[in-house]
Amino acid sequence: MSDEPQPQQPEQGWAPREPQAAGNGDAKKPKRPKRTGWRRLIPTWRIVLSTCVIGLLLLVGGFFLGYQLVQIPAANAAATKQSNVYLYADGSVLARDGEVNRESVGLARISKDAQHAVLAAEDRDFYSESAIDPGAMVRAGWNTATGKGKQSGSTITQQYVKNYYLAQEQTVTRKVKEFFISIKLDREKSKSEILEGYLNTSFFGRGAYGIQAAAQAYYGIDAKDLTAGQGAYLASLLNAPSQYDVVAHPENKGAAESRWNYVMDGMADKGWLSRSERDAAKFPTPKASTISTSMSGQRGYVVNIVRDYLVQNGIVDEEELARGGYRITTTLQKDKQNAFVKAVDDKLMSQLDKKERKVDNYVRAGGASVDPISGKVVAMYNGIDYVKQYTPNAVRRDFQVGSTFKPFVFTSAVENHSETQDGDTINPNTRYDGTSERPVVGWSGGRYAPENEDHRDYGDVTVREATDKSINAVYAQMAVDVGSDKVMQTAIDLGLSKNTPELTPSPSIALGVATASPLDMAEAYATIANHGRHGAYTLVEKVMKDGKHEVELPERRERQAVSRESADTTTSVLRSVVEKGTATAAQAAGRPAAGKTGTAEEDTAAWFAGYTPELATVVAVMGQDPKTAAHKPLYGATGLARINGGGAPAEIWGQYTRKALEGEPVSDFDLQLQTGADVTAPPSADSSDEPGSGDESGSGEPDDESTGDEDSRTETPGDGSGGTSTSPGDSGGSGDSGGETGAPTTGGPSGGASTEPGPTGGGDGDGDSANGGTTEGGGGDTDGAGGGGSDPTAGTVAGVPVTPRRQ
Repeated sequence: MSDEPQPQQPEQGWAPREPQAAGNGDAKKPKRPKRTGWRRLIPTWRIVLSTCVIGLLLLVGGFFLGYQLVQIPAANAAATKQSNVYLYADGSVLARDGEVNRESVGLARISKDAQHAVLAAEDRDFYSESAIDPGAMVRAGWNTATGKGKQSGSTITQQYVKNYYLAQEQTVTRKVKEFFISIKLDREKSKSEILEGYLNTSFFGRGAYGIQAAAQAYYGIDAKDLTAGQGAYLASLLNAPSQYDVVAHPENKGAAESRWNYVMDGMADKGWLSRSERDAAKFPTPKASTISTSMSGQRGYVVNIVRDYLVQNGIVDEEELARGGYRITTTLQKDKQNAFVKAVDDKLMSQLDKKERKVDNYVRAGGASVDPISGKVVAMYNGIDYVKQYTPNAVRRDFQVGSTFKPFVFTSAVENHSETQDGDTINPNTRYDGTSERPVVGWSGGRYAPENEDHRDYGDVTVREATDKSINAVYAQMAVDVGSDKVMQTAIDLGLSKNTPELTPSPSIALGVATASPLDMAEAYATIANHGRHGAYTLVEKVMKDGKHEVELPERRERQAVSRESADTTTSVLRSVVEKGTATAAQAAGRPAAGKTGTAEEDTAAWFAGYTPELATVVAVMGQDPKTAAHKPLYGATGLARINGGGAPAEIWGQYTRKALEGEPVSDFDLQLQTGADVTAPPSADSSDEPGSGDESGSGEPDDESTGDEDSRTETPGDGSGGTSTSPGDSGGSGDSGGETGAPTTGGPSGGASTEPGPTGGGDGDGDSANGGTTEGGGGDTDGAGGGGSDPTAGTVAGVPVTPRRQ
């Protein structure tokens, strides 16, 4: 037998085996097919699982590492907050806002209602939730990233950590620290301790840190005595401390009440307030602030206005500013500021007798003065004393501007090359029908027929005459000819905020139903004075932090809002108002001047807005009940039948402007006029167009000296004929026009229609206002309302005498 190995025969019934790989006793496995196409882009389950495990380990490890590394620090520097120092433009100190106004109290000294109100406003599940709310944080981050507004997403614990332990910067590092400190704090302190700390460190506005200081600042009571309604209002302030102060910002009362209702509803939903108590609750209007004497006079007003300016323009964060350490140089010039205050005292406040005349208690004044070239606010007047009258009158937006709006209509007409209904280009010599209560033509919004002052008919008059005498019928028609939407846009281009209350496109826009502030109007008039170039006003020259870090200020940008021709032609028309129209008192400035008077409905406010080449200034005298804050007519104030724009406002303007520009060379206006505007058309020959003493009306009472109205004639109060007057030259206007005198003439007709809606009623500015309707169809300016003649009680409503109105 051979020694060679013999091949093995397969056993019967078995298939032959595959050859085996060398050195491997197992059969070779088939290869896995390669991933092709889109499958290559999808990670395998092994990769996904590995990534998740590694990520989870890193997250857990990072959490424990952060928890160990981040320690609860000592309290931040808020406990030793510095004052903010406000300076005049020359570097002299204007005001210091004092040390932190805070009085820490235990939770037992804070009413349960107030505690619940804050929880309802900020964190309703505070006692049951953890220190952080990841869902809320993600939601807030998403809303902020998608443009739905900057949102917090922080719990009360996180807010307390930010307020007490950390700075206010919006950085990732600060947020990470806040996250871990909040978790630690929640483990080391009770919920009650955290809530107590939060209530004692939160900022409530009016310089008040902590709820005890806030209770005193807004209601003059201790925190333990706060009611549910009062607590809900203070809780609302946490959302927007300055803006929701309804005393300082009455225009924001609607938003504040909405927030208050949200808090009150939340308290009821959580069972902290019964439904009957919720339904019976009324909004608790806070009292005027009790401020230290360091804020007395104009100082407190200025500090608050500048503070709002810094915050609203994103220069400094509100809470950071409240913590102090800032040195703020304003644009206000001390000599001009003092001159403004003295002019108001001399021409208005010194004439008040609050004991003998109740109406004198209603008198308020506000004003602002702007350099037309630089846009710097050089002076403001806000009230007699910040400690006594809290609301800043220079920036409030709740009184109608009256006929001071009419120049914007004419500017828009020139800018848009507008034509009358007959196809004539509108210029200073264009003639209009000045008949009182004449329905405007071309308006599709309903019948609108505004009255002229004392229902006076002027016949055909030029635009220049209509401006001198502020003829409502002319300007309402002009607004339609131009397009009220274009008029509104021109006003915005000149400087009014697009959010100005009652600034809407309708014929009544021409009569000044909008409620802009004196500072708004000063900015707009400064644009006209600056040949149509507009730049937003500025209140701040320089801001330093801690004496070494200069805060960047936004760049002021200018643009040509309207053409130079449009602005300068308006100036030429407004010069006539000062020279021989309703504002002759402004001649006291002793310089070339242009301007316009105006009056709010029912004589609740009188205005003069004017400018020289160097300075644009607006003055308003307002009527407001000191207890209810309701607007009040000024009939009989200072002993006169009425306060009107050509009286105290123009007189204040004249004295202030003379003093403010004292020592500066007198310069004339350099005007580039619309074609044909350099020639003045002859005045109308209508003998009824002679205005009386006052603004644009033909009625009024004489002052002890020249009232600064159209002329220096005297009238006998109560004389229905309007008295005898000497009119200047052949202009048919009024005022001193170079010593020329015309023939004596009488005032307007007596017994005119009432200032209130007649049988047909007035419209809302868009509808029918004829046949005894209000001056601008209801709710409008009073440029055309009032009884006739100079009888202060001429005109009746249902048999009741009504004092006539004027501009």
